[in-house]
Amino acid sequence: MLRKVDLVGRWVGPLRPQLINWLGRLDKCLLVPPFPVDTLTNNNALSSIKNDAAKGQLDIAIDNPIDVEISSTHPLLNNSLLVKLGNIQPPEMLLQIYSLCILTLDLVTLVIGVCYTILIAVYRMFRPPPLKNLNYEVAMVVGAGRGIGKELALQLCQFGVVVACVDINVETCTSTVQRAQQIHGICKSYQCDVRNKDAVAQIVNLIKIELGNITMLFHCCGLPSPRTLIQESSEVRDTMDLSVISHFWLLDSVLPCMRQAGKGHVTILSSVAGLSNGSSGRGTRVPLSTAQFAVQGLAESLHMELRHSNSNIVVSLVHVYPFIVGTEVAKDIRFRIPSYFGTMPATEAARQILDGVRRNYAEFSVPGYLLYLGHVLRILPKKASFMLRDLLDTGVDFA
Repeated sequence: MLRKVDLVGRWVGPLRPQLINWLGRLDKCLLVPPFPVDTLTNNNALSSIKNDAAKGQLDIAIDNPIDVEISSTHPLLNNSLLVKLGNIQPPEMLLQIYSLCILTLDLVTLVIGVCYTILIAVYRMFRPPPLKNLNYEVAMVVGAGRGIGKELALQLCQFGVVVACVDINVETCTSTVQRAQQIHGICKSYQCDVRNKDAVAQIVNLIKIELGNITMLFHCCGLPSPRTLIQESSEVRDTMDLSVISHFWLLDSVLPCMRQAGKGHVTILSSVAGLSNGSSGRGTRVPLSTAQFAVQGLAESLHMELRHSNSNIVVSLVHVYPFIVGTEVAKDIRFRIPSYFGTMPATEAARQILDGVRRNYAEFSVPGYLLYLGHVLRILPKKASFMLRDLLDTGVDFA
């Protein structure tokens, strides 16, 4: 009777004599050749044995393509033994079982991880993360001349942050710096057109020399406001350059500073709803809405890139959706349900933004519930989504 031994595994030198002696006591058996093997099919075994025979280590007599008789003269064997190799099959069943076990383990790990993440998210709704300290941070606020950018710069100074106010309008930017200095804040004004790549690189280098490495970036340019929604729309190129392309120029120059400093926080502001004072104005806001969706895609892509970065330096990303800000033109805004939305002063919006930034939120909205409303609109069928938009009368660019 022929005993078969699969050629699977690697022979360990010290164990080889004992195994050969044990197999040699059998009447008829299959011996694994006395050379290291990993996982061999029948063809691989024949090829390896032939190579050893050519070197004078084995004498081989082939009866048929399946069975091979080997008269071994290996020095480890005392007597010449008859070795018979049968048709050797790879351990396919073992590999399938192994793959199934790995897949099952991955699925179980995924389910546990998702459930744990959901529980943590629910827990954080009732117990938010602690506020981080912003002392001695260097923040670059783009669009600090008015609106949310101005209020962010002023409130950052109150937290002990060194603020670089950047705006294309030097007069409004200087006014912001003067107000910051009145509350004993460290703030400096810089004029820059963020649509120009070279100008952005020069300003970032100047800020690095005068104030230090930038560790916080707030991009407030191109953010839709009631004023922009009641005025004539800008050219498509200008809208995209200011609202989208400028992000790339800023990130190219600022991210190296953050990596050098060993920390960083990027805050990208996008619109949560494109407001209009009537259905006739919606068609003219397509470039504005497109730019806001592009900004959201940029934020998510940047978040994934930084998440998978091999660098030990962590740059966190907070994606903010500021809503209705600016009381100076509130009288020009009409809502289907005024009590549902209403307006919010820039001071309150900036306070909520900084609260989310200090808690390292990855994504939130101002007001907070509008982020969840945007997710619901994505789940609903298109027709139902349009019906809900018409009911709320808030425009087209829920992100």
